[in-house]
Amino acid sequence: MRTLSLFFAMLAMLLAACQGGSSNQQEQQQEEEMPEMKYTVTPFSPSKSYPDARIESMAFVNGQFKFSLNESDYALGVQTPDADQKMCANSAQGQHIHLIVDNEPYAAKYEAMFDYEIPDGEHYILAFLSRSYHESIKTDGAHMAVKATVENNTIAETEDISVPMLFYSRPKGTYTGKAETEKVMLDFYLVNATLGTQYKVKAEINGEEHMIDNWQPYYVEGLPMGENTIKLTLVDAQGNMVDTPLNPVSRTFTLQEDPAEQ
Repeated sequence: MRTLSLFFAMLAMLLAACQGGSSNQQEQQQEEEMPEMKYTVTPFSPSKSYPDARIESMAFVNGQFKFSLNESDYALGVQTPDADQKMCANSAQGQHIHLIVDNEPYAAKYEAMFDYEIPDGEHYILAFLSRSYHESIKTDGAHMAVKATVENNTIAETEDISVPMLFYSRPKGTYTGKAETEKVMLDFYLVNATLGTQYKVKAEINGEEHMIDNWQPYYVEGLPMGENTIKLTLVDAQGNMVDTPLNPVSRTFTLQEDPAEQ
């Protein structure tokens, strides 16, 4: 009887070892099947907060935008206090308004009144307050988003945007030198969409897919010199593209070495 008990105990140990080996083999196989990622996408470091900053009004008449901002500790044309800590591209002209018309690259404006050209027709217009290093202030008061009918460089009619939308902000343009190219900020703006259980953003960085489920800026590292392309798509919880205007949107930007650093 004792011999039989020892036999079953050894058999159980053998089966457990085999199952463990099988599990380890499966885990190893899964790791081997996962493609190696070229780029890293990590959350941006916490930034100077402007909870009270607001765009009070926006008007576009005869080819001129005019914004009204409330009194707060945010001001256009000054450096954001933590700019030196960000290790990414920063505007020497200071804080500014990002103006995005449809899915065109944003225009950075350092004063509340400026000239601009918009073709006649219907357009989606987004304006938001930006820190000097181009990070958007993601509060209800710090942005305005409308669907507008433009006639003769004047907004003739507006309505609130009622559908979920994604607007691309950064990166764009040309980045020069180690300080700007090692860490590139990825930032976008959402309207009527909350990331997490309901929506996600699929970021394709030179074709490599990264899923984002938290609305905040990110550092992208590992990008090569030369042209790079990022495509952003608003997707639902199942990963399907959301059927909404201007979705997806992509931007090609350039990284280049600084001759003085070579």
